[in-house]
Amino acid sequence: MEYAIVDIETTGGHAAGHGITEIAICIHDGAGICHRYETLVNPQAHIPLHITALTGISNEMVADAPTFAEIAATVYQLLEGRIFVAHNVNFDYSFIKHHLAFCGYSWNAPKLCTVRLSRKVLPGFASYSLGKLCQQLNISITNRHRAGGDATATGILFSLLLEKGPDAIQAMLKKASKEQALPPNLPKENFERLPQTPGVYYFKNQKGKVVYVGKAKNIKKRVSAHFSGQNPNPQRQNFMRSIYDIDFVSCGTELIAFLLEAVEIKRLWPENNRALKRFEPKYGLYSYEDQKGYIRVAIDKHQRFQQAICSFGNVIEAYNLVNRLIQEHRLCPKLNGIQKVQGACLNHRNGGCLGACIGEENKDNYNERMYTALDNLAKMLPSFIILDKGRTEDEQSCIWVEKGKLFGIGYIAYESDINHPEEIKDTLTRYPSNDYMMHLIMSYANQHPKLIHRLMEGEVVE
Repeated sequence: MEYAIVDIETTGGHAAGHGITEIAICIHDGAGICHRYETLVNPQAHIPLHITALTGISNEMVADAPTFAEIAATVYQLLEGRIFVAHNVNFDYSFIKHHLAFCGYSWNAPKLCTVRLSRKVLPGFASYSLGKLCQQLNISITNRHRAGGDATATGILFSLLLEKGPDAIQAMLKKASKEQALPPNLPKENFERLPQTPGVYYFKNQKGKVVYVGKAKNIKKRVSAHFSGQNPNPQRQNFMRSIYDIDFVSCGTELIAFLLEAVEIKRLWPENNRALKRFEPKYGLYSYEDQKGYIRVAIDKHQRFQQAICSFGNVIEAYNLVNRLIQEHRLCPKLNGIQKVQGACLNHRNGGCLGACIGEENKDNYNERMYTALDNLAKMLPSFIILDKGRTEDEQSCIWVEKGKLFGIGYIAYESDINHPEEIKDTLTRYPSNDYMMHLIMSYANQHPKLIHRLMEGEVVE
């Protein structure tokens, strides 16, 4: 069994958009390094100043160096049939695989990460970066941040790991092992303890800060999917390196996982979540009292810190609802922002409005009809509970919706008496409600009508 210990220097952090400036391959026969290959590479792209400052490799140095296409055959011959070894292996592997494929070489290899191996075989160090690790193990590194120097140091480290942890290496090389697919800084046991149940999972960085929240029908399977493949884009590469821990919350159903994910993204605002961060209802219906004492409703863009009577995805839905209230309760369209005319509203001329817009109708009489309209609107909004699968066989999940808004979520015993729903309500965890969450709930309710128990004035109505 032979190993190809590889280190590369590049123009940037991801294979799809950056080139290789230097490569070193040390062939290790299990006893030690028996062959070395090292060369500068012309990336056919500009080397940024900060990369030159880190590696010492400048544009002038690589001007006469071979391109990767010119050395691809040699690289392929050195790697083919050998186990690929590198410090943070997925970075080097993704670059080599991408650039070999670009040159027409189909290549796959078993791989070993000396970061993960060191964490397993040599536990307890404060840092597992190559520089810090070699310093703690008294391994000399010459030409740090150059491919030859780093590959040689990695080869010495690998010899030590072979000596102290042969069983760990064999375990990682088993085809069924997912060890090499995991992020370099994530302990395997943190992944292994994940359940195969619906729920929400949290990726955390070195400081314990949540950097991503996700939901899943099967937590372990979904998390594993994050780590599969060799996508070379920079977001994924940086994301994988940032993961040091995984936490999770099991949920009874996938719907609850969706809802909890939405809540947690709003609460934690993780840097790698994007889609739900941008979600906000576009319009809301708000009520207020004007200077003359008339109660009005107004359609406005969603106000984050003001509670809307109801929310809308577009302004047409909002106008249709307000027009309906105006017609059914003889309200004034001018006072409620539907008509913008001088003097009396158009409805006053045909008897639809009793003259509030020009002061002919007493405000108390008008407000009484407005309050009735708002009460009727509240009654139009659905109130119900969804009773569904729990986290265990002894419980069931409960989602409580009140007047068109999510009230809370929780878990209750199967023998709970749903004819006294207020007792159930007190056990639920309160959650904020938004249009996205209510869309999920209503869609689920429409698909599973047998799980729905309607509520009216605090009582279950079957």
